[in-house]
Amino acid sequence: MTTTLRLPEPRPGSRILSVGTYRPARVVTNDELAPRIDSSDEWIRERTGIVERRFASPDESVADMALAAAGKALANAGVSPEQIGMVLLASVTHPYQTPAASTEVADRLGAHNAGAIDVGAACAGFCYSLALADTIVRTGTSEHVLVIGVEKLTDFVSLDDRGASFIFADGAGAVVVGPSDHPGIGPVVWGADGAQKDAITMTQSWVEYRDEPGDVYPVLTMQGQAVFRWAVGEISKVCQQALEAAGITADDLVAFVPHQANMRITDAMVRALKLPEHVVVARDIATAGNTSAASVPLALERVLESGDLPRGGLALLVGFGAGLAYAAQVVELP
Repeated sequence: MTTTLRLPEPRPGSRILSVGTYRPARVVTNDELAPRIDSSDEWIRERTGIVERRFASPDESVADMALAAAGKALANAGVSPEQIGMVLLASVTHPYQTPAASTEVADRLGAHNAGAIDVGAACAGFCYSLALADTIVRTGTSEHVLVIGVEKLTDFVSLDDRGASFIFADGAGAVVVGPSDHPGIGPVVWGADGAQKDAITMTQSWVEYRDEPGDVYPVLTMQGQAVFRWAVGEISKVCQQALEAAGITADDLVAFVPHQANMRITDAMVRALKLPEHVVVARDIATAGNTSAASVPLALERVLESGDLPRGGLALLVGFGAGLAYAAQVVELP
């Protein structure tokens, strides 16, 4: 006799219930960074669109920033920590190989019985985690999932690197995903091109740092032009696939929230997707810099604050970066 396993009762959909963010207090202008790389405010603005960014203080950790953003998201959703069944934390800058930062955040938050996982998909990490949260809620595994994108990139970037020092910054953003009577998070379109893994990587591995003589701490390095060409050429196609998977067109959108990698990349995607003028485009990079896994939720908050966008209006999210990994989905705004 064959025994059939019992599964949780599935739900018709899930949705983002709320957003919460944390932006470090220290504002760092281009003029502060430019002298170390023989550059200027004008050059940085023209190249990236960045005017300023936030740097965390030395005593602020990835877990600290994640906790601050998560607490706001829970309060905004009216959901208690005890109601969270899973914590998904997207980051590549938690400085411990193990344990995961998500376990510390869940404990400090009071979500003591929640599952906890770190997702290491770099700039695509938040959108990857959001897709996982949607599946967890829809399958009935957990009723509420906390999704956090957080980075302290200043721990892993050399301020003397002309290709990266002025781009990356720190911050955290979180959303609570809960059940819905209809799909509020569309199908994810995701993938990775591991053949280009060296386009954004570390200068050396921790094993090399341990075994080889010298005192060169591993830091983030990026082939800027190669990443720019890949993003402009490929990510617009991913966005179009996400629209088609959700059964909508660009005309149905009220907002576009791409990973805040570079203002010129955002502009190129807007042109390629032929977004109508009514679509609000996130340009948080101007004052936040590139915060990797934190950039999409941080930019989402700015979009929600910037205009009278309707609850339930459709927004296209896309994350892309190291790996080279990418993920995109259409969501209903909280």
